[in-house]
Amino acid sequence: MDALVDDFIQRRPQGLERVYSEWSVLFVSVARQVTGEASLAEDCVHDALLRVWRASNRFSGDRPLLRAYLAASVRNEALAAIRSDSRRGAREERAARLAPAPVEEAPVVDPVESERLRVALERLPGEQRQALVLAYYGNKTHVEVAERLNVPLGTIKSRIAMALRKVRAELADAEGQR
Repeated sequence: MDALVDDFIQRRPQGLERVYSEWSVLFVSVARQVTGEASLAEDCVHDALLRVWRASNRFSGDRPLLRAYLAASVRNEALAAIRSDSRRGAREERAARLAPAPVEEAPVVDPVESERLRVALERLPGEQRQALVLAYYGNKTHVEVAERLNVPLGTIKSRIAMALRKVRAELADAEGQR
């Protein structure tokens, strides 16, 4: 077996260094074709080589097979990075669309509806009301509410969900009584 392949498979530092010094130009080129960005391509090469080198390798082959295997790993890493960036961009776009309306565009609040909502909130158990008020009126995320109240995140999510169901039901009942 080739010393470079053996060193890489055995996870010897010199194996990783030799693979990088001999094939990094090829790997960066592969990643750059996918990502279109030099710095992202270099990150993908680094991440892919470390991931493969750290994994328990069952690779058994010669130098050309190792080079092809690593090039494919780099390509997959680059594709994953692109997908991750794409998902992050989509999340940011959704968040921007859901951003609160500027004050000047806020709808006029009906005092009767406000009173119905106030009454519905008062009827909630204290823990649910507190979590819901912090989330919606305090404009806090579930994580921030959990941290502020020193309660597990899952508990906060449950409290808010139950509170919303109760408020919705109460408002629907009040609407039916009109």
